[in-house]
Amino acid sequence: MAHQLGSFQQPFHSASSDTGGRASPSLSSPGKMFFVAGARNTAGSGRGNERRTIYQKFREVDILDKKKTVTALKPGEDRAILLGLGMILSSVMMYFVLGITILRSYADSVWTEEGVCIVLNSTVTADMNCSYSCGSDCWRISRYPCLQVYVSVNNTGRVSRLSHNEETHDASSECFYMPRCQKDSTAMHAMILNISERLKANQQVPCYYDPSEQQEMTLLIRLYDHSAIFHSLLWPSCMLTGGALIIMMVKLTQYLSRLCEEIGKLKR
Repeated sequence: MAHQLGSFQQPFHSASSDTGGRASPSLSSPGKMFFVAGARNTAGSGRGNERRTIYQKFREVDILDKKKTVTALKPGEDRAILLGLGMILSSVMMYFVLGITILRSYADSVWTEEGVCIVLNSTVTADMNCSYSCGSDCWRISRYPCLQVYVSVNNTGRVSRLSHNEETHDASSECFYMPRCQKDSTAMHAMILNISERLKANQQVPCYYDPSEQQEMTLLIRLYDHSAIFHSLLWPSCMLTGGALIIMMVKLTQYLSRLCEEIGKLKR
């Protein structure tokens, strides 16, 4: 009985030993593959994280540089826009001042036609009173000679009285020229006589007259002629154009900057 049991256990142990010998390689091989694959995955994920970290660093540096550039450009652009707006506002104010002074006087003037006047007579008729300042709240009376000049306009036979300009016509319609009043009346008298002699020497002088003949007076010069109007409007126009160009250049720069950013995003 014992012999049979021993013989029965011997094949069982041999079989179990054979089975264990064959099973051990099959169990150890997947474990090794798992650890190798895990190591490879860990190494790959580490490299990916390292690459991602480097990319993020470059990305952060790029964004920081862009933020610094935008921060540096924004105050300059704001100042440029404010400068352009200030120039435009100043030019508008200058247009307003010129409109109520020079342009209004130029538009209200009726002596618009330029012609040639022939001096017919230039004589001193009488002395006129004028007042000059002698201090604070002090005015004194002086006298100057009144010079009357008669001319013929464009050889038409039309005789009219000649005046120096619009201010002289408004102040004294009888006299050709009204000097600045001063204490020395002798100096003013000598000045008027000198003007009279020069008019007699130059028989033909350029003058301005009213083509509608509502004003009988003619003017030797105009306070504001075409050249004066042109030069007075030139500087505010240049300022207005410069301010508009500054604002346009800033807006163009901002548009090109946004366009470059959009193109950079599309390339990424």
